Amino acid sequence: MALPNINPTTTPSWKKLQEHFEAVKNDHMKDLFAQDKNRADKFTIKWNDFYVDFSKNRITEETFKYLLELANDVKLKEAIESQFLGDIINQTEGRAVLHTALRAPETAVVNVDGKNVIPEVYEVKRKIEAFTNEVTSGARKGYTGKPFTDIVNIGIGGSDLGPAMVVDALQYYKNELTTHFVSNVDGDHVNEVIKKLNPETTLFVIVSKTFTTQETISNANTIKTWFLQSASQDDIAKHFVAVSTNIEAVKNFGIDTNNIFPMWNWVGGRFSLWSAVGLSISLAVGYKNYESLLSGANKMDDHFKNEDFKNNIPVVLALISVWYNNFFKAESEAVIAYSQYLNQFATYLQQGIMESNGKSVDRNGNPIDYETGTLIWGEPGTNSQHAFFQLIHQGTKLIPADFIGFTKSLHGNQEHQDKLISNFLAQTEALLNGKTEAQVVAEDTTEAIVPFKIFKGNKPTNTIFINKLTPESLGKLIAMYEHKIFVQGIIWNIFSYDQFGVELGKQLANKILQEFNNNVKNEHDSSTASLLNFYKKMA
Repeated sequence: MALPNINPTTTPSWKKLQEHFEAVKNDHMKDLFAQDKNRADKFTIKWNDFYVDFSKNRITEETFKYLLELANDVKLKEAIESQFLGDIINQTEGRAVLHTALRAPETAVVNVDGKNVIPEVYEVKRKIEAFTNEVTSGARKGYTGKPFTDIVNIGIGGSDLGPAMVVDALQYYKNELTTHFVSNVDGDHVNEVIKKLNPETTLFVIVSKTFTTQETISNANTIKTWFLQSASQDDIAKHFVAVSTNIEAVKNFGIDTNNIFPMWNWVGGRFSLWSAVGLSISLAVGYKNYESLLSGANKMDDHFKNEDFKNNIPVVLALISVWYNNFFKAESEAVIAYSQYLNQFATYLQQGIMESNGKSVDRNGNPIDYETGTLIWGEPGTNSQHAFFQLIHQGTKLIPADFIGFTKSLHGNQEHQDKLISNFLAQTEALLNGKTEAQVVAEDTTEAIVPFKIFKGNKPTNTIFINKLTPESLGKLIAMYEHKIFVQGIIWNIFSYDQFGVELGKQLANKILQEFNNNVKNEHDSSTASLLNFYKKMA
């Protein structure tokens, strides 16, 4: 079953939202709270270890009603069913979208082309578990008989961002192995990593579905050359493994076929950390923790699939995002995690959200005349408070923000945690209320300075409180944003799971590279031609 092809702007709910927006666009949230003492309770979802307060948004009960009607008008329920059933919803590439199957229970049945893929998924999981246990126990050794001390993940895009973010986020749970990530084709990147390594005790995980990705294979070959300075060709089999579908190319590289972990075309790169692409995660934190990560994601899948939209966390967050993007014309969203462990979380979400929903053609193949994807950015709090919060508080742009915090710290330093969470709560309160002229004057501020100290407030935030950062809660959090992406794509009537926009630059890069290697001359615009000539002279 194909996805519905409904232009959202033609729906009755969209027209209601347009009229409603004109009526409420200048309302201040302070007044909404003053008018309804139960507002926070009405706009809070409590689920498992998640507490999601979306009351600090420029919405009323009427807004929420129309947004829920929009979800029904675009047939969101039917679209969710299509995804989980394994229908070909990535129609432009002729594929199902089933990263959810990778974290489904073993008793589940998920059919692709009439075949249940769950047994195959669990076969790969068992292989990941066995391999992880061999490495972490020291049973699997390097070419000189020493156990492994370091893991290097070689990949780019989804083959890097997901595993790198999760390993960073779960470093509290790490084992004795040290994990490194090589992604950029910049030779300085790979060489900075190499100089920290001992070839005798390092395991390399090459992640490339086709085993042809320029950046990944370039880095893999550079590392292989470095490795062979002290080891033999036969030793490659002990130190290199691959996550790929191109068995022949992997064998030609020198990797033992027993050390190849398969991938599936129904898993998009930016959603692939749940597959064998997550091998580096399993190695870094142990298979049990990796399994907990998947379990958490599955719990969010069930919540998303079964919960009424009004209490459905990913659906509510997506609807609010559409409200700002399409009616307030807010172009960006900030993601502020009050945990240094989530240092790479916003970077990870940039790919997931911007690569998925950065589209200007709808599912009918027609140009779109309304806004689609949002710009995603952010840094951990409290660092971000001393960086870009000035613009969110007093700038001219409306920037909705997700605040993510944990009620318990991992190391148990309560003094630090109280200071962290006091900032977490204070910032959303400040963004809500602002600071009036009367309040500024009451502080004995010099008259000439008064205008500069006024905060208008009325800046929207979602507050996502989670009990503790565990592998399971992280799995829930990642899956929450994945489903938010899906809902937005359905509402905007776009295909979220292709990324043709990534390919043009790659094609042109290969043409330019030929000019360096073969003295080929291609036609370029005058700017590119001048830059190319400048580089050739200076290189």
